[in-house]
Amino acid sequence: MAVDDGGVLGWGLMASLENGPGIIGFVTLYTRTGDAGETSLFDGTRVRKSDARVDAYGHVDELNAVVGQARAAGLDAMIDGWLDQIQQDLFAVGAQLADPRARIAARVTRARLTDADVTRLEQWIDAADAELPPLRRFIVPGGAPGAATLHLARTVCRRAERHIVGLGADAVDPLVIVYVNRLSDLLFVLARLANARAGVADREWE
Repeated sequence: MAVDDGGVLGWGLMASLENGPGIIGFVTLYTRTGDAGETSLFDGTRVRKSDARVDAYGHVDELNAVVGQARAAGLDAMIDGWLDQIQQDLFAVGAQLADPRARIAARVTRARLTDADVTRLEQWIDAADAELPPLRRFIVPGGAPGAATLHLARTVCRRAERHIVGLGADAVDPLVIVYVNRLSDLLFVLARLANARAGVADREWE
């Protein structure tokens, strides 16, 4: 099976998941169908790679990569486990953005978010925040490598959120916006927690 050259390989693969895992078959990394600067959404619509929707899920893909980079920097088991789930969720976010008519999300559970996913983020925020001293000033991003990368992930998450919101209220499942908004809050708290567990104090803006 070939994957349309849309710049984000994962979303091309999602179109085959409705048949179940393990039967996608051989995937080639190039098809030449994107050589003219176009790609396909899940419903088959051809759009420019500069299209706002493609741009939005591209930022989500970048966020997923930065979260992976944070994990590679070495974090404790609890934070790493949470980030692993977040990476799975971000594939669902990207899938929903690439599927404006909800054709895949309606049939593939893993390709859509639920209220439970947002609730989980809120529970993690509360649990992490309970370990930290009260926040009184702005925090200068940095510290231990994993924490610094989580600060970077937060900024990428906010950028992704801005581009998703820019698609318009009727163009995106409202739950996607809620999830991404809550995720940026969690990434900030996790950056602080990662520093605390590494024995690195927050540096406040003076």
